[in-house]
Amino acid sequence: MSVDRDPGLQPERTRLAWRRTTLSGTVVAVLAAKTALHGGVTPVSVVATALCAALWLAFLRIAHARIRTLTASPRPRPLLPPHATAAALCTLALALCGALLVL
Repeated sequence: MSVDRDPGLQPERTRLAWRRTTLSGTVVAVLAAKTALHGGVTPVSVVATALCAALWLAFLRIAHARIRTLTASPRPRPLLPPHATAAALCTLALALCGALLVL
């Protein structure tokens, strides 16, 4: 039995999920930078802020490439395992960096 479905819905939902995740990462990076610099500028806070910014930029690059792929064709190609791994590692590292700054 063949189930008819709109091929545009799943890529659209996935694109929106990438945008939400990018927005969440942005909030974490900004709050981590604010927390790191709140007590004054120290070498550790500058390094932590730079690390958060680098992780956020790496994730942003992966997410933007994926969003472009999802909007380029009606049947986008799957996310490659190295890109998925990089996105997951950036997300985890950014969360860990933000958590360490709060402690």
